[in-house]
Amino acid sequence: MKQYRIGILCPSEIAFRRFLPSLQRVKEFTFVGVAIASPEEWAGKGNVTEQTLNILQNERNKAQKFIDSYGGKIFEGYQTMIKSDEIDVVYLPLPPALHFKWTKMALKAGKNAFVEKPFSTCLADTQALLKIAAEKNLAVHENYMFIFHNQLQAVNDYIIAGKIGKVRSYRVCFGFPRRAANDFRYNKALGGGALLDAGGYCMKYASYLLGDSARLVCANAYHEDEIEVDIFGSATMVNDEGTVVQLAFGMDNDYKCELEAWGSTGTLTTERVLTAPDGLEPDMMVKHNQEFATAKLPADNAFEKSIHRFLACLNDEEIRKDNYKVIERQSSLVEQYNQLSK
Repeated sequence: MKQYRIGILCPSEIAFRRFLPSLQRVKEFTFVGVAIASPEEWAGKGNVTEQTLNILQNERNKAQKFIDSYGGKIFEGYQTMIKSDEIDVVYLPLPPALHFKWTKMALKAGKNAFVEKPFSTCLADTQALLKIAAEKNLAVHENYMFIFHNQLQAVNDYIIAGKIGKVRSYRVCFGFPRRAANDFRYNKALGGGALLDAGGYCMKYASYLLGDSARLVCANAYHEDEIEVDIFGSATMVNDEGTVVQLAFGMDNDYKCELEAWGSTGTLTTERVLTAPDGLEPDMMVKHNQEFATAKLPADNAFEKSIHRFLACLNDEEIRKDNYKVIERQSSLVEQYNQLSK
């Protein structure tokens, strides 16, 4: 059994709460350590202040919790870890606008990259990264983990069995209440905005439902004057067969994470379709006119299955190449949205 040594680029909350517990169950990976940024990497050369040093001390404290819980060591500087011979794989849970710089550096150093969504903030950057990965025969992965949850297949099986008749349309919604003002999602320079956060989930699921011919036909982005990023969006996607998925997403909303499949004889609705935590059995509601029924969908560990998909990319060249196409396709849909919503 081939072993891969993995390091984490920054002690993020998702890395500690979701990634490492799932990684422990995939025996082909060994956690080596977590990197904290150097003062210059964090603030830029010549811009290091006392505040920078205080922030980095907090980063060090968070990193120590990783080590206390999971072993490994702290790497002093992102570049130090990327260049280390102790590492085969880099996990990047950084804010979106930083993905291109650090993924590129990791790939150039011969490291495979497991990247939190979105893979990058634009199609051109995604294509540039995929070109480097292909040239160096390296595995890359965009962590839309929900797509591997077996509730999606259970929903598909129910629909294919004809239990709501012929599907007339799908609706996918994902939104959450406004967060703290200092959250990176409200910072344009860090790749904030509803599209790159909640919207990416909706498009990913829509493309899963629609297949290879999925495309956007209309899109709308909403901004507020006092916030520099988009906070709400909507879109319509179709495929060559004429199936329609309507999308709505935002980060200044009542919480919603929902799929609706409206059929000729019934309507299916699910909750937590994009964010089901480990072990949760999501509810599926089915309505036939005015008769309602509820059923449980299967529980799963989507993060662990996403790691297994990445492992398959590491071990199989054809799967690795297919994953390049999957990543580029998602980035292309985001690009279509940006063009249509102008």
